[in-house]
Amino acid sequence: MKACTLIAFAAAAATALSPMAASAAPKMLKFAHVYESSEPYHTCAVASDPKVQAATEGRFGIEVFPASSLGKEVDINEGLGLGTVDIIYTGQLFAGRAYGPIAIGGSPFMFRDYDHWDKYRNSDLLKELAEGYTKATGNHIVAMTYYGNRHATSNKPLMKPEDMKGLKIRVPNAPLYMMFPIAVGANPTPIAFAEVYLALQQGTVDAQENPLPTIMAKKFYEVQSDINLTGHITDALLTIIGGPTWGQMSEADQQAISQIMKETADCATEQIIKQEQELVQWFRDQGVNVNEVDRGPFREATMKLHNGDMATWDQDVYDRLQALQ
Repeated sequence: MKACTLIAFAAAAATALSPMAASAAPKMLKFAHVYESSEPYHTCAVASDPKVQAATEGRFGIEVFPASSLGKEVDINEGLGLGTVDIIYTGQLFAGRAYGPIAIGGSPFMFRDYDHWDKYRNSDLLKELAEGYTKATGNHIVAMTYYGNRHATSNKPLMKPEDMKGLKIRVPNAPLYMMFPIAVGANPTPIAFAEVYLALQQGTVDAQENPLPTIMAKKFYEVQSDINLTGHITDALLTIIGGPTWGQMSEADQQAISQIMKETADCATEQIIKQEQELVQWFRDQGVNVNEVDRGPFREATMKLHNGDMATWDQDVYDRLQALQ
């Protein structure tokens, strides 16, 4: 009896000391966002899991939750500080609710073109704003992904600002998204992203605005006859790691995961650029009216509001961004 017990004990000890048993399962970080599982934001994030596990020697992994499955955008932003989510994609204007200056990059007609935005993405200015956001929230911005040029969809052509007067247009639930509609006399209506299709279908709103890849992924073209190429926001998503999660990591793991999140952002950015180049013709092939518009009058109307009452940045930040070459 004693011999059997000793043999069993020895076998258990050997198993416990084996490499596989000694290595604990990775802590799976919850990566939440509001986009569809078919979109590059999601697929690139999913692909980051084995990279994170390898870079942290199995201490951390990534589990991605798409399509608002862990909450709407406001909810997941709040979840970062509560520890209910670990990593999120979020719009700059949602991050701007906690630290106003970071919203400048998501404001309408703030950038001349993609190259201007790309200069900002790699600028000292953005680094400083990200540090300010961390001081205000405890959370850490680690990457920025190109979201695309936002365009207005509707059931009629919108060729000039006057065409938008009185138009009830859905916008995300962050105040600065209202700047463009207000500038052109439209009526901005905040509605959660997951509810937009139904709101358009039922006529709760007349229009909405998003980049071409999102219009395709969310199938908004099924309930809107016209895509108007206003390009009013050169938009981006911030990848943010929550403060409680960041505090659980060693400095080496923080650096490793941050680098992989930058690579993930590059992965999605490249795919979004490619989709934007292809989708105008694709939409036309579906019978959607894609209207080329003169962006000048829209830009002129909006820039008047850049440093007005709605601005959450100071003149110096604005001037530095505009001076980027």
